[in-house]
Amino acid sequence: MNETINNNSQFDLDIFQQSIKQGIPESLPDPYVYDNSVNHAPKRKKILNKEEEQLALRNALRYFKPEFHSILLPEFKQELDEYGRIYMYRFMPKEEIKARSIDDYPARSKQAAGIMLMIQNNLDHAVAQHPHELITYGGNGAVFQNWAQYLLTMQYLSEMTDEQTLVMYSGHPMGLFPSHKKAPRCVVTNGMMIPNYSKPDDWEKFNALGVTQYGQMTAGSYMYIGPQGIVHGTTITVLNAFRKIGKSPLGNVFVTSGLGGMSGAQPKAGNIAGCITVCAEMNPKAVQTRHSQGWVDIVIDNTHELVERVKVAQQHKEPLSIAYLGNVVHVWESFHEAGIEIAIGSDQTSLHNPWAGGYYPVDLSFEQANKMMSEQPEEFKSQVQNSLRRHVAAVNKHTDQGTYFFDYGNAFLLESSRAGANIKGETTEFKYPSYVQDIMGPMCFDFGFGPFRWVCASNDPTDLKKTDEIATQVLEKLAANSPQEIKQQMQDNIQWIKGAQQNQLVVGSQARILYADALGRIEIAKAFNQAIAQKEIGPVILGRDHHDVSGTDSPYRETSNIYDGSRFTADMAIHNVIGDSFRGATWVSIHNGGGVGWGEVINGGFGMVIDGSKEAQINLESMLFWDVNNGIARRNWARNENATFAIKRAMELNPDLKVTLPNKVDSNLIKNIN
Repeated sequence: MNETINNNSQFDLDIFQQSIKQGIPESLPDPYVYDNSVNHAPKRKKILNKEEEQLALRNALRYFKPEFHSILLPEFKQELDEYGRIYMYRFMPKEEIKARSIDDYPARSKQAAGIMLMIQNNLDHAVAQHPHELITYGGNGAVFQNWAQYLLTMQYLSEMTDEQTLVMYSGHPMGLFPSHKKAPRCVVTNGMMIPNYSKPDDWEKFNALGVTQYGQMTAGSYMYIGPQGIVHGTTITVLNAFRKIGKSPLGNVFVTSGLGGMSGAQPKAGNIAGCITVCAEMNPKAVQTRHSQGWVDIVIDNTHELVERVKVAQQHKEPLSIAYLGNVVHVWESFHEAGIEIAIGSDQTSLHNPWAGGYYPVDLSFEQANKMMSEQPEEFKSQVQNSLRRHVAAVNKHTDQGTYFFDYGNAFLLESSRAGANIKGETTEFKYPSYVQDIMGPMCFDFGFGPFRWVCASNDPTDLKKTDEIATQVLEKLAANSPQEIKQQMQDNIQWIKGAQQNQLVVGSQARILYADALGRIEIAKAFNQAIAQKEIGPVILGRDHHDVSGTDSPYRETSNIYDGSRFTADMAIHNVIGDSFRGATWVSIHNGGGVGWGEVINGGFGMVIDGSKEAQINLESMLFWDVNNGIARRNWARNENATFAIKRAMELNPDLKVTLPNKVDSNLIKNIN
């Protein structure tokens, strides 16, 4: 019996490996049958003229032999007409796409196998928001533009040696180029437009043409680890928001919206923090997914029942997460009418993508909105802006009564202001702060704390448990000697990692996120590398969210607490990815667009496979130190006091680091100048 199972497993593995190595098949697969059980991307608006449509079709057909063109041409034309994009559904693999053990991937390079593992994790049905459209999260955060690109990329990675580099142009694998062992195995760019061609409609047009894509952040850089990736940061944000207003989370209400790829983390984070979380979502499938995964406790679809259930939770100080299947505007309005006090509030819909499903207007059903989006795009835009004005008006009523509201980096304030909502501040640009300005920037990023990640490449849960234990030991040792300025951050991280197993955070790959500074990241990674060398665990893939200390230049989110006028520059992100590339990263990425919108941000990421070798230790020490301190140095130069403290500490730890420090200027001297 066991022999039969082993034979079947080997047969399945052989089939899987053959599918990876084949690339674009020599014969046409069967036509695609549309699967209504899957959460599909909304239809994109028609934006191409006739000549551009012909160009899009010509661009798509260049992936295939001429003898296939007459069959594929009408099929691709139909996709373009029906969905606004050519996804090449026919070529979607029949085999299940998910993260496997790194040893299962057919590869000449272990680093290439690590990249394949992470690509497949991003497209896992349990992880991806719209898996058939190759979209991981955010409504348009794509790994590839079409399935031909996926097939070619996996084939290239299976053939790659450690002296080649795969070059990726917005999802398209340009090819393998000769390089050397210390070069990245993969270099990724997404949406890097000429600045004058970086408006929202430019993305619609050039993505429809098949020549660029929106990589979001960790979607197009192969480093998404499911909603866990943002749970830790959201937990820190919620805890510190309550600390900021001097209230305990217990018995107090947090209202927000969005249950998609990233925003789906909010109710889980609320439970960990201990508050009552109400998270509204219009998409029934997104609600069903998060509820079935245990990331939200209960689902309610009418405001009367919602009000009554929240009152009970408040009375008993019950930690509870509620998915409200409906529009968040109704939640804010009904809570005001019922006299329910909201302690903290935000919004995490994909407002960086307001006209293509990122935000659903009030008083339209999900189906009505999707239809209007594609058939009446101008009317849909008008409805969204009307809804934002009403949304802000409802929020303002609560903040007048003491609610602490913050922008969650999703362009809520930006798009609300563009809609003409009452959102302008008297002395500041907006009435409400970004959560980075008030919480994450001064409390975390300026000190160098950000979302460090690792993935156990064995795909073995026991390896993940072991890495959690190693990370805990490292942090407790570091915390004992940490300066007072970062004691709270260290304790929050220790509490998080100790509870990681019981909170059941894994969706997809055996991955973990942990907010850590440069010293913490380096010491944890060194301990992992030693454990790998001693064969206690298998190889580990290191990474981080782009939403970090120095990976991203985003004036309304990551760098919104930069006040020297440089927050609209992108030097930091560009330097970050260049520096990572020659300090040992396995792959690097740089994107236009992210959680705040196309043309609103430049962001970079990396991945690093460590294998227990001395070379891996040299690489991780060099790259992780740069990857964090590049950002701290810039924040220090912007006169952020916590960053100046952090960079001085970094210079003490490494005498080879010499950073320019700012001199303070007497404010009265400036004020009195004629």
